[in-house]
Amino acid sequence: MEEKDHATFKRKDMDLFMKMDITLNEALCGFKKSIKTLDNRHLIISSLPGEFIKPNEIKAVLNEGMPMYKNPFEKGRLIINFNVKFPSPDQVNLKTIAELEKILPAKPKHTIPKDAEELQLVDLDPAYERSKRNDAYNDDDMEGGPKRVQCANQ
Repeated sequence: MEEKDHATFKRKDMDLFMKMDITLNEALCGFKKSIKTLDNRHLIISSLPGEFIKPNEIKAVLNEGMPMYKNPFEKGRLIINFNVKFPSPDQVNLKTIAELEKILPAKPKHTIPKDAEELQLVDLDPAYERSKRNDAYNDDDMEGGPKRVQCANQ
């Protein structure tokens, strides 16, 4: 029997793998979600408040994977990789951030040297990094760049 690709599940041996998006609220405060299985059943999975789900955390539901060959009552696992969706900056205002800081554990104290430079983080642009690497390779081709050595064939 030929195995077909599925939009939700990927198979590896007897295990089924899936990704699930959850909000930061759900990750911290708990959730209850339904999963439609390959055999059209609905499973309800949940996490309890305080049972935090970290970004890219992997959890399993036992006996909800693929059935074992010649033993359909023995099944693999349903393995779920959680993607925690953080709120966008426009969803959180300064007042909300101040309220969060009161609720969450205190930030660690850091000693900052007096002569330290203060810099801002920016989003990484992979295209910028590639262009910088390409420029470096092109500079090598100029006069005075590293000399290339050809191996002698014997």
